[in-house]
Amino acid sequence: MHVDLIPLLPRLSFLRFPVGHAYLWADQEGLTLIDTGMPGSGPLIAEAIRRLGYRTEDLRRVVLTHFHIDHAGSAAEIAEWGAVEVLAHRADAPFIRGQVEGPPPNLLDWERPLWEQVQAGLPEETVAPVRVDRELDDGDVIELGSGVTATAVAAPGHTPGSVAVHLPAHRVLFTGDAIARVPHGEQIILGVFNVDPARATESFAKLAELDTDIACFGHGEPVVGGAGPRLRTAARPD
Repeated sequence: MHVDLIPLLPRLSFLRFPVGHAYLWADQEGLTLIDTGMPGSGPLIAEAIRRLGYRTEDLRRVVLTHFHIDHAGSAAEIAEWGAVEVLAHRADAPFIRGQVEGPPPNLLDWERPLWEQVQAGLPEETVAPVRVDRELDDGDVIELGSGVTATAVAAPGHTPGSVAVHLPAHRVLFTGDAIARVPHGEQIILGVFNVDPARATESFAKLAELDTDIACFGHGEPVVGGAGPRLRTAARPD
């Protein structure tokens, strides 16, 4: 496994994994990591942090957009790096803590072959439980340092507690799997494998209305520049 480290803004880096992505926001007061990749991604994230000139001890918080293995897979390891606060939406927190098993997706017919293909490529191990220090609700503010704030935006549908993270001053949106971009393509789509497809569609429309210039997806390349109009176009029904 490897990771590509790609700058999006002076403070924002994209960590591209073969499956799933993570994002790092850097501040002189510490680092914020959005999602953690598959199990075993910790050393690669640590390497990326060092390449940026920081230490793993500089990580201050991890925000998990949802409980799935390709987003929370390395959270337990990373949470032990130092004074790391783990944040997730309260509806997914029990799954992340390992208190109960998360619900399976409500697959559409066309998704079933894709689901089987994806599942065949995933490790058999389960996600190690990790503490959730702060349970997020819609509209909660997350302090990132130096006066920069992010807003938690509830985006249920992919999972019960899927949450996006919006930086209004920088017009950056981390969508998790609520929205995706087709691999090796330009098309922006509703994320697949949703527990509640109807709610997922509503969440897509909700996120598309945010003031966004850079959209960072859980799967697919980020849109850097002019993301808002593209999200709104993609969210409109045919």
